[in-house]
Amino acid sequence: MSLQSAPSEVSRATVDELVAEYDQERPGRKLSPRISAVVAGVCVSLSAFTLYAIFFPLAKGSQFYLTIFLAAGLPLVFLTHRGSVRVPAVLLRWRRSPRSTAVEAVAADDPGWFDWLLAGVALVVCLYPLLGFDAFLERRQVPSSLDVVAGIALILLVLEACRRTTGWILPAFCSAFLLYAYYGGLLPYDWSLAHGGFDLDAIGAHAFMGTDGIYGVPLNVAATYILLFTIYGAVLDYSGAGKFFIDLSFAAFRGSRSAPGRTVTAAGFLLGTVSGSGTATAVSLGSVAWPVLRRAGYPKEQAGGVLAAAGIGAILSPPTLGAAAFIIAEYLKTSYLTVLLYALVPTLLYYLGILLAVEIDARKHRAHAVEVGQASALKLLGRFGYHFLSLFMIVGFMAVGLPPFKAVVYATVLQFGLSFLDPAHRMTPRRLYAALAEGSRSVLPVIATCTAAGLIVAVVTQTGLGLNLASIIVDAAGVLGDNATVELVLTVLFAAVAVSILGLAVPVTASFIIAAVIIAPAMISLGVATHEAYMFIFYYAVLSEVSPPTALAAAAAAAITGGHPMRTMTATWKYSLPAFLVPFAFVLTDNGAQLLGQGSLWGIAWTTVVSALAVSALAAATGGWLMGPAGPLERALCATAALLLLYLEPASIAAGSAVLAVATVIHLLRHRHRSRRLSPESAATKVSLVKGHTPS
Repeated sequence: MSLQSAPSEVSRATVDELVAEYDQERPGRKLSPRISAVVAGVCVSLSAFTLYAIFFPLAKGSQFYLTIFLAAGLPLVFLTHRGSVRVPAVLLRWRRSPRSTAVEAVAADDPGWFDWLLAGVALVVCLYPLLGFDAFLERRQVPSSLDVVAGIALILLVLEACRRTTGWILPAFCSAFLLYAYYGGLLPYDWSLAHGGFDLDAIGAHAFMGTDGIYGVPLNVAATYILLFTIYGAVLDYSGAGKFFIDLSFAAFRGSRSAPGRTVTAAGFLLGTVSGSGTATAVSLGSVAWPVLRRAGYPKEQAGGVLAAAGIGAILSPPTLGAAAFIIAEYLKTSYLTVLLYALVPTLLYYLGILLAVEIDARKHRAHAVEVGQASALKLLGRFGYHFLSLFMIVGFMAVGLPPFKAVVYATVLQFGLSFLDPAHRMTPRRLYAALAEGSRSVLPVIATCTAAGLIVAVVTQTGLGLNLASIIVDAAGVLGDNATVELVLTVLFAAVAVSILGLAVPVTASFIIAAVIIAPAMISLGVATHEAYMFIFYYAVLSEVSPPTALAAAAAAAITGGHPMRTMTATWKYSLPAFLVPFAFVLTDNGAQLLGQGSLWGIAWTTVVSALAVSALAAATGGWLMGPAGPLERALCATAALLLLYLEPASIAAGSAVLAVATVIHLLRHRHRSRRLSPESAATKVSLVKGHTPS
């Protein structure tokens, strides 16, 4: 079965509509051919400019580059995204055909005069610093009136661009922070959140002219790492890699009842390298895999759960991870390869949990093997296995010391060359042009999100809000806990809840940035290493997409399968539960840091093995299955054992192992008793007794 030939009942248009409805980043307009050509030309120019700047850095530094980048990207947001609060159906514009007098309807949603006006103002405001860039930078401490006006105008444009791409919530967050910067001086002096107060000149100058605001780390990451990886993903897609990854997954796992679930898990991991979005991966994969899962006997909710969990796992996993991982590397001033190593063991544990849940569900729901009529995996690897080369080369290039933005460019060039091995997907000039255009256009919502998040960072650094909130969180945990360990546990728990709630409202990238500057300091103040705190926040920011009550990836998967949304969310939560608990392991104890690759090989090995045992116990508890159906007592004992094992201290490991052993013994005794009761001899005995005969 291939992506094109799958027995799917979900059309490509339906997939696009579902991604548009459930993704936190709103879809762009469906432009008319003429306007689309103009936008594509600008997008290709932006991609080409970015590629040029990677190898020939601009002499005036990164802020000069970011100014030009934003001047190209921000106006495009107003042209490609609607200004209406609710996304309307595609408008019909009537025009006469040049070859006939007949009138035909053309699906188009071109920008109106107000959109063009905003795009023009955005272009002028973004280009304003370039009129005298050196003098502009020198005026940071004493901005001119024109600087302030331009800064306030850019802030308003950024908020509107963010509203168009993500909705009202993130702009409301940003506005609340800006109001806090302005009115914070009016708060009572003895309040922890009080500060001296800042006027519009200071707020505008700090956000517009400094390097902690609009032109800060978030936009820099979007303008380098994220854009280059979206271009790479587009080239992968156009060269046929996405189709190959799904075909290979179907071919690799067949012949057993758990094969459909394994297929979805593997395909989600591979397809995520192309899409870069958990929700998009779940929907795209679901359109192909749901008919197979249904034929195998999976209930709608369980099928939607494994689809959503596999989709989210793709952006938790090397070698691409999610956009926030690039920001981690920038904040930590470390290599992206180091961040990949941090994620390696947690990724293995996450997929171990999914695979165990798949095996359990295959037995519980009596799933059966499905013949998909696919060529063998070896034949597919022999013919199209070259698609893996560019993925491996990204890591290889970084391992020899290349920065990630150059590594991904070289990998993109390699994938471009390899595409000519497949006549159906060779990167002709037209396909290359389309891939470059798609790469830039797909990053426009990220540009809006990152610039808006930069406003929050500006307020936090200007007012000292991060340290103040950190002290409030730590003090609250200290009131409830009377020792250092309890205080740390409560602080980390508060952080997990806060990031999860924040992630329900804003995209993953913005959620991570906000939490990194506000919540992470509280964890760091209690002795958690900075990289551990950031990785903890990263996981919870990503997992917000599978967290009830919204769980966008799960809701989108439910729309594909027709399952009940809330039950699908519950199933997704069950599949992804290890990813919710493993982050606690690497922040609560010193041994847990070894799960992030920090320590000796022996330390990394034994903590991984113990954590894998904990994940297995957790799967048994949530799935209700050991050697057979597990009762409430065994499940409760397994859950307790999992929590004890994940603490990764000798005493808790010993206690957890003992509890797990007790659960296993109880289960074996019950299973043996149940087997005897249901054995043929037992059944014959019951029949004899019923008939009044004495068994011999």
